[in-house]
Amino acid sequence: MTRAPALFATCLALSSPVMACDVALLLSVDVSGSIDRGEYRLQVDGIAAALADPEVADALLLGQVALSVVQWSGTAKQTLSIPWRRMLSPAEVSDFAARARDLPRAYTGSDTAVGEAIAFSVQQFDAVGDCRRKVIDISGDGPQNAGYPLGPERGNAAAAGIEINAIAIEDVGRSIPISEFYRRYVVTRDGFVITARGLADYPRAIREKILREVAKPLG
Repeated sequence: MTRAPALFATCLALSSPVMACDVALLLSVDVSGSIDRGEYRLQVDGIAAALADPEVADALLLGQVALSVVQWSGTAKQTLSIPWRRMLSPAEVSDFAARARDLPRAYTGSDTAVGEAIAFSVQQFDAVGDCRRKVIDISGDGPQNAGYPLGPERGNAAAAGIEINAIAIEDVGRSIPISEFYRRYVVTRDGFVITARGLADYPRAIREKILREVAKPLG
C-alpha cells in the first residue's frame, strides 16, 4: 500500500504553514459521575487511537486542522485540558495523540451539565478565528440533569457558526434513548449523531466521526 497521500499531506503542511486551517475541532469529553475509571480510559485511548490512524492523520495534515480537548461534567465543571494546536506535521499529530492518551481525568462523581459544556466550548473558538469551519465534537452517555438550559446554548453555538456533532454512548442493546436526546436537543441543524454501542465501541465511533468531520471529499 502506498503512503503517497501521507507524503503529499506532510509536504503540503510543511510548505504552506500560513494557510488558514480548514477545521477547528474541539473534542469535548464527558467525565461526569456515570463514567467510571475504565470508561474514561476507553474514551481517551479511543481518541489517541483515532488520531494515530493513518487515514485520520492524513486528513488532519491536509486541512491543517486545529485540535483541542475539553473535559466536562456538572455545573461549573469544565476545563480546557489540551489547548488548541495546529496539526502541521506527523510529529504534532503523534504528540497530540500521546497527550490525549495520558490525559489526567479532570472531574469525578458529578452531574451532567451538557448546556454548560456547550457554553464553555463555544468560548474556546475565539482563539482559532482563522479556521474556515468550527466544530464541537461532544460525547456523552446520559441526558442533562444539571446546569444551563440546552436550547439557548445550542442556539448560541449555531449563531456563532459552530457546528455541534455528538457521540451518544448507549448501553448494549436495541434502545437508543441517549442518541435521541443528542439528536433532538444537542446537535445543531447541520450536525449529526454517531451511536457507540457501549464504551468498548467508542474507538470505532470516534474514528468514524473525526473522518466525517475533517476529511475532504475527493473529486
